[in-house]
Amino acid sequence: MLEEKNRINATFERLFERNECALVCYVVAGYPNANTTVEIIDALIAGGADIIEIGIPFSDPIADGPTIQRASQAALEGGTTPNRALQVARQVRRKHPNLPLLVMTYSNIFVKPGWDDFISKCKDAGVDGFILPDMPIEESSEYLPKAAEYGMATVFLASPNTPEERLKKIVQNSSGFMYLVSVYGITGARGTFEDYTKEAVQRAKRVAGKRIPVGVGFGISKPEHARFMISAGADAIIVGSAIVDKIAGAKNKNNMLTELETFSRSLKKACLSRV
Repeated sequence: MLEEKNRINATFERLFERNECALVCYVVAGYPNANTTVEIIDALIAGGADIIEIGIPFSDPIADGPTIQRASQAALEGGTTPNRALQVARQVRRKHPNLPLLVMTYSNIFVKPGWDDFISKCKDAGVDGFILPDMPIEESSEYLPKAAEYGMATVFLASPNTPEERLKKIVQNSSGFMYLVSVYGITGARGTFEDYTKEAVQRAKRVAGKRIPVGVGFGISKPEHARFMISAGADAIIVGSAIVDKIAGAKNKNNMLTELETFSRSLKKACLSRV
């Protein structure tokens, strides 16, 4: 865990005391534009989101499905750069001083300017940690100490078929929470989940023990999906593509913001009581 408790740790402690599961919501910075991104985050928080992931668009998002790929491409074409994405984070931090904020992106965003340079910019913008889908434990020797130096959470991903020994390493090196991918493949809303997902959540919880919370994402788009994950033992549900789908399909901004707040509220309601 982090040496210094940050907003992520504090939020999970508060939710554990209430016997609640955390709702983590993902948005793409700059989609459909920077100002609307901030309003979208406001709406999700009003509905009950506990943690926000801000996706920094990247040209080759290997872990993202078609929905987020299209949104990322639109944001890039609209002029969203990593620094402009951090301006979104900065605006959100000013409005929501206690909100846990994570950046989700790809390692090249950090490598190009230098780990120290970009992590320090994230810290200055009010970010609490990172999710880097293309960062394996085996290649994190430069990333981990720099993140720790700035008190940033390092959320590593595990898949349903991650071997137990490697799962232990992910637990040991993750801080904030561990991100369990619920299905094989890329992100995207799904209709149902199979038994292997439930077994994967149970196994991750057994390995994580009380050391770190387990968040589950990829494919969650309905309250019943959230209840399924929580009943298996998830400490957080992570919702991304379903949110981006609603943004993409909106006829006007006001309706979109109302729908997103309602959607967030329905998911948070499913998180209020563990089975």
